[in-house]
Order: sequence, then structure tokens, then C-alpha cells
Amino acid sequence: MTAQVISGTELSKTIKSQVVQKIETYTQQGKRSPGLAVILVGADPASQVYVGSKRKSCAEIGIQSKSYDLPETTQENELLALIDELNADTAVDGILVQLPLPKHIDSTKVIERIMPEKDVDGFHPYNV
Repeated sequence: MTAQVISGTELSKTIKSQVVQKIETYTQQGKRSPGLAVILVGADPASQVYVGSKRKSCAEIGIQSKSYDLPETTQENELLALIDELNADTAVDGILVQLPLPKHIDSTKVIERIMPEKDVDGFHPYNV
């Protein structure tokens, strides 16, 4: 058996191109483009880079991205209220809460608050 080299960069470009075409077809049928809400609490540099790449990818392929950059001092109940709002928003198909969260916020509560069908990371117990 011969080894096959797989280029992650090339594979990514191919998949993005396919997604662009699917979204264009979808919107040409009069439907709205998919929507992603990205929540970042605090200013962790690695998290900022990761979230930034997700936002950039959304822009490249035609996904509507809503960004919520919250201060580290955001209280758990405020974050949960935002998630409730996004769960109810019909223009939001997926919610991504960037981890880790500040120590005063219970990530399990946050993950479990996201509706399973909007859980982009697949961390909700129903999706695991």
C-alpha cells in the first residue's frame, strides 16, 4: 500500500469552493444565507486568532457572521441571556462560544444552554 500525501490547504480550498457554490444555489432560490454567531469573552490571544479565522472564513464563503466580543468581566447570567437571544434568532443557524471562558463563568452551563441544533462545536451533551 502506497502512502498518499494529503494537503490540508488544498482540501480546505476545495471544500470552501463547494460550500460557496451550495450557498449561492441556496440564495438564488430566494433563501437567506446561513448565519453564525461567534461569541468571544475576554481577550485571550489564541482565541482571538481562532475566532478571527472563523469570521474570515464566513466572509469568504457567504455565511452571515454576527460577532459578540465581550469583556472578561461579563457575568455568566449576561452570557446565558445572549445565548437565549441567539437561540431564538431565526437568522442564526449556529452558535460558537469560544473556550476557554473566564474562570467565573461555568462553561458546562454555557454549553448546555446552546440549543443542540445550533451547537457548532458539538459540545452539547445531546450532540456528544
